[in-house]
Formats: sequence, C-alpha cells, structure tokens
Amino acid sequence: MTWTIITDPLNSLPLSALLAALPIFYLFWALAVKRMKGHWAAISAVGFALAIAIAGYGMPAKYALLATFDGMLFGLWPVAWIVLTAVFIYNLSVRTGQFEIIKNSLASISDDRRMQALLIAFSFGAFLEGAAGFGTPVAITAAMLAGLGFVPLYAAGVCLLANTAPVAFGAIGIPIIVAGQVSGVDTMAISKMVGRTLPFLSVLIPLYLVIVISGWKKGFEVWPAALVCGGSFAITQFLTSNYLGPMLPDILASIVSITCTVFFLRIWHPKQSWRFEHEPASVGREKLLYSGGQVFRAWAPFLLLSIFVAAWGIKSVKEFLDHYTLFKLAIPGLHNMIVRDGKPMPAIYIFNLMSAAGTAILLAGIFSIPVMGASLQTAAQVAASTVKTLRWAVVTISTVLGFAYIWNFSGMAISLSLAFAATGKLFPFFAAFLGWLGVFMTGSDTSTNALFGKLQAVTAAKIGVDPVVTVAANTAGGVCGKMISPQSIAVATASTNLIGREGDIFRFTLKHSLILTTIIAVMAYMQAYVFKWIIPVYSTATAAAGNAAAAAQPDLSIGGTYLAVALVIVLAITFLARAVGRGEETATAPTH
Repeated sequence: MTWTIITDPLNSLPLSALLAALPIFYLFWALAVKRMKGHWAAISAVGFALAIAIAGYGMPAKYALLATFDGMLFGLWPVAWIVLTAVFIYNLSVRTGQFEIIKNSLASISDDRRMQALLIAFSFGAFLEGAAGFGTPVAITAAMLAGLGFVPLYAAGVCLLANTAPVAFGAIGIPIIVAGQVSGVDTMAISKMVGRTLPFLSVLIPLYLVIVISGWKKGFEVWPAALVCGGSFAITQFLTSNYLGPMLPDILASIVSITCTVFFLRIWHPKQSWRFEHEPASVGREKLLYSGGQVFRAWAPFLLLSIFVAAWGIKSVKEFLDHYTLFKLAIPGLHNMIVRDGKPMPAIYIFNLMSAAGTAILLAGIFSIPVMGASLQTAAQVAASTVKTLRWAVVTISTVLGFAYIWNFSGMAISLSLAFAATGKLFPFFAAFLGWLGVFMTGSDTSTNALFGKLQAVTAAKIGVDPVVTVAANTAGGVCGKMISPQSIAVATASTNLIGREGDIFRFTLKHSLILTTIIAVMAYMQAYVFKWIIPVYSTATAAAGNAAAAAQPDLSIGGTYLAVALVIVLAITFLARAVGRGEETATAPTH
C-alpha cells in the first residue's frame, strides 16, 4: 500500500519546518558541541531522524527503514569506494618510498606550505573535482598534504575549504546539467549565471586559504601568488562557463591555474618560506635530489589517476561502460510506494561497476603497482591495511547517506524548502542557503539541485524574479555547504588519519562555510533586484531543446574510442615510468 508524503504534519508550516530541522540541529550539536566521533554522531542522528519520520510525519516504519537502507547502499557504493581506492594509491606511494620523491620535487618548486596548499588543495583539487567529483579531490589532496607534513587538521580543513568554487562544475558539469533538467531552466543559462557568480569566490578562496593556514599577516605576504592562482582560475572559469558550457570549466581552469602558478613561482617567491610551528625553520627551496626520470616515476601514479578519472568523466565513456556493467535494483517494498506531489518516488539502487569513479581510481592503482616497483604481495598488504584503517570512515559515510535518504523520503526536506519559499521577496537571498542546506545533508551539489531545483524556479517565477537567478543560487550556495557535509568530512578524516575527530573538522569549517554562503546569498539578492543586467538572456522556448540535448544518449562507439585512446596513453605512461625507474635507486626505500 502506498503512502503519501505529508509536508505540513503539524498544520503550521513554521512548526513543521522546525520539526524537520530537529535532526539537523542534533547533528550540528553532536559534531560541533559534543564532538562525537563521526560514526556515533551519524548513527544517533539516523535514529533521531527515523523517530521524527515515523512519529512526526506518520511515515510507515517499513518505508523509513528501507529508505535508510537505500541511502546506506549508496554510501557504500560509489562514495566509500572512492575513498578506499584513493587512499590505497597514496598509501602505496608512501610504502614504496615514491612519496618522498614527490615531497622533494614540490619543495624544489616551493617549500612554503602556503604555496603547496595553493597548488595541491586548490588547483589540483579543482582538476580532480572537474573530472570525478564525489569526494575524489578531498580524498587525494588531503592525503597528499598530510604526507607533505601539514598538520592533519589543517590538511583536511584546507582541502575542504578549497573544494568550493569548483564543485558547481564538478564531474564534467553534472550539477548544472541536472539543475537544468529538473528546473526546466536552460542549462546554458544556468552555466552562464553560475559562471558570473563563482569567479568572485574563485579569486577569493586562494588568499582565504593561506590566511586560514598562517594568519592575516603571513597570508597577505603571499597575495601575489594567491592572486595569480585564483585570478587565472576565475578568468578561465568565467570564459568557459559562458562560452563553452558547464562541462569543461573546472578542467581547463585548473590546468591554467597550475601552469600560471608554477611559472609565477619561478620568478617570484616569498622572502621567507612559512612552515608550521612543529616543523624546523625553512632554509629556502630545497635542492632537487632526484633525476627527472625518478620524479616522473614518482608522479606517474597521480598522472595515471588524472587520466583515468578524466576519461571516466566523459559522458560517452560512462555510457559505454554502463552499457555492459550497469545493474539496477528496485528496492523491494519501497520503489514507487511513496507518493510526492501526486507522483510515486522511485527507489532504484544503481550499481555502476565499471563507470564508478572509484573503479577508475582502482585501475590507476593497479597500473601504478609496477610503476612504483611494488610486488603484488606488497600491494595486497597495503590494500588490507587501508580497508582496516578506514572501516569506521566507511560506516560514517554509509550512515550519513542513510540519514540524507530518510530526510528526503519522509518529506522533511520538502517542509524545510517550503519554509524557505515562504520568505517572499527575500527568497533570492535564502535560495543560496537552501542549496547550502541540501549539500550539507546529501554531500552533493547534484543532489541538492535534484531536490530543490524545481522549487527554486517555481518560487522565483511567483515573486517576479528570473528563475535562473535562484536556480544558480541553489547551485552556488550549495558549493559552500560541501565543506561541512558529514560525508565530505568523513572522507577528509579518512584521508588524514583523523578518524574520530570529525567534530573538530566540522568546527574548523563551519564558520567559513557560513561566511562564504552569505557572500553568495547577498550576490544572488543583488542580481535579482539591482544588477539585473548580469542575468543572461535566454529563451524559454530553447530551454527544453537545450536540456534535451544535454541529456541525449551518446553514440557508444564514441565512448569506446575515447576509452581506447585513454588506455593507450595509460599504457604508454606506465611503460615509460617503469623504464626510467629501472636501475635508478630511490633515496629512501628499496624496490619491493
């Protein structure tokens, strides 16, 4: 028997919204005040949400439990799968001694921790976000910074902060594409609007990062490098989002940012390098202690990872892989049994064996085994150790997604969104916070657009505001919620060996998340009523056609061709890296 969602169970929208917000307030309290370990905070939050869904919203217990189970499955695959495979590559690099070469090669460019944060957390992280998304950039970059010698809390926090501006165009533009499909607003118009909002954040974030790391005085010492890093990214992000579309801004902007920053550091460097208090004083840029071949070999696994995740991000490649290895499971007893707005809600678990980003990372890890000179036995030991270390992080990620699903299926998400919509002329301001809330709960800008995209567009039309403003605000505001999402925090703690200290990272990022979201909210309000000229001109008649084109199924032969080319490149790099590594001794560890 079906159950229809009740969005106002207390017959008072403000009270119903407050009831829906109680599990969120509890999770905030558990992490920020009580500082519970992530898995206990998530488990207890799920129990609280289940109680409110069943007792407060009248949701049948069977459906509530099945919705939680559905979310937990999604947490295990594909989200936790990304974390496990990403940390495996990093751990194998450490085990074989290759990461010591990476550390020296970076220190030869700059041993200043501020510069390393710009290059790895912001620029390289943006590339990984654009190619794969879904936790990949934080998992990789946080592990790298911790390995370089960053205080683990700062390594995790800085990477979460950096993973803001790129998120809207992550995973080859999926959040923007989904926003267009759900809201009915032209996808290209949303891309342009977001591309006229986030570049302001992109310029700010690099300087923001170094100030967070080193304080105001030391942060402003390196404003030229921060400006080059963020400015080159922002300009490229604006141009690509406005003239090419939502698929390439992160990829191209990150490449431009890395190139410009590295070249700039060749001609300019801080007078005094900054390091953490626990580290010995800097003696300037380190001398490169290894040959070009050794450096190439050490970086080759991360180059392979970049190629794999970039290839996997191409829609035609994904479709090619899914054609043969995609499995869909309708959750028995839940699928189409809950009705929202007169339509049954699907509950289909998708197991994308080959097209998952984690699988791309695993393949990069497999190809990296001979490159690093590791034996299969060593690789197996590292894999087993990685799984053992991350077991509680996996529990946290899975449980948090269960929490998000029960929040959505019970109607609590709709109650809160309707309360935001009731703010009238102030709605463009609160539209950003609605997106922020959605990403906090789900850990995904794509998911928050799917949840609230239509409501954003309809509400905007009712109050006489161009819907593209509020839909873009949903997306842009959502990126600022990524850094406090329990899912993202669990990924960061897993990568920096801070499992159990999720509350500390939440406290570290919460203030910055609210500040940046407020900036986006003010911008959205000004765009809606003051700077209307910034809104892109688009035709509603072309919106459906444009969104249909974005959703069109590509030719599988194209995906197969792209995949073949990527594999040829991977094989070439693998053999070359292995060849230059033969006969060359590493300074820190023998070949295993």
